[in-house]
Amino acid sequence: MQLEIRDIGKRFGKKQVLRGASFLAEGGAAVGLVGENGSGKSTLLRILAGVLRPDAGSFRLDGRELFSARGELSRQVAYVPQGTPLAGELSAYDNLRLWYDRAALEQSLKNGVLAELGVGEFLRTRADRLSGGMKKRLVIGCAMARSPRILLLDEPTSALDPAAKARVLEYVRRFCLEGGAAVIATHDPEELALCREGYLLRDGRLRPYDLRDGLKVLAGTGRGG
Repeated sequence: MQLEIRDIGKRFGKKQVLRGASFLAEGGAAVGLVGENGSGKSTLLRILAGVLRPDAGSFRLDGRELFSARGELSRQVAYVPQGTPLAGELSAYDNLRLWYDRAALEQSLKNGVLAELGVGEFLRTRADRLSGGMKKRLVIGCAMARSPRILLLDEPTSALDPAAKARVLEYVRRFCLEGGAAVIATHDPEELALCREGYLLRDGRLRPYDLRDGLKVLAGTGRGG
């Protein structure tokens, strides 16, 4: 499996946020995106997820253009934003039912992604009473309902306690080992450690960078975050 992101452009008013952003990714690996706060990392992920439309560019999966095949994009791509977009008044189980039919939900809880994420531990708890780590696992579980091959993650372990962080990172690692492709917008060294390739977003453009430089980038060169 190969992803090819080419020449993505996006403008908001007079501000050109993305200028020909391009990168490649392969199944079985994670790609890390780093850059200053406001550099456009979240915008790029939202475009790839189909939440925003680009002004220019293409997103191909094994040669097939996904921007013009919205149904295929929604099947193949899962998006986990920085926040936790859940219905707070509903239980974890009822949030999942918004995404899964009953049979698929029970199967996933038994031996699928929801079992891997440990979502069964808090099924009957209202979403607004879950810890941050539980909410993040639930959001990932909802996003994976259609068994996508591509996982987009925007700072997935930000503000999580060490145990919750380890569980989320372990899931992402296994997802890639099973052939999935992950794209992670991050400034976290442990998240970067999952990645095979890295790209720095600056002035709307992506350029490759050596993952071994990740800590240096984050430690004060002015290009992390």
